[in-house]
Amino acid sequence: MDMHSGHDGMAMAPSSSSSSTNGTMTTGHKMQGMMHMTFYWGKDALILFDQWPAGNSGMYALALIIVFFMSVFIELLSHTRIIKPGSNPVVAGLVQTLLHVVRVGLAYLVMLALMSFNGGVFLVAVLGHAIGFFLCGSAFRKQHLDEPYDLPPMSC
Repeated sequence: MDMHSGHDGMAMAPSSSSSSTNGTMTTGHKMQGMMHMTFYWGKDALILFDQWPAGNSGMYALALIIVFFMSVFIELLSHTRIIKPGSNPVVAGLVQTLLHVVRVGLAYLVMLALMSFNGGVFLVAVLGHAIGFFLCGSAFRKQHLDEPYDLPPMSC
């Protein structure tokens, strides 16, 4: 490859190429960790952040706990009445928008954690949504049926 542009003597950077060898992704000269594309079990997962939990059992358990509580909190936000009837419409709209942004942001984080394809992450995410729904959105919750929630249910 010619390393000079020919016009003003500036050198051109070589193009970076991606390739896959033996299941490991390489970009240019930097090696990256193996990326699973099917469900697998074990603590050797990368969840949300580079090199985390990286096989550490305690950090893997912490990651599972975080994903679980994010899932529960998503359901809590979906089935909670925070805005009181008769509130200022502008303030109510701003609060409702903020709640929506937090709920969608958490849902995207849970989705990104699920993209690790780790079976444990999948199970705690589903369990967190189930427990959150049971506590906040099922018949177990004592709420009048005519009382609307602050946010409409998330559609899948």
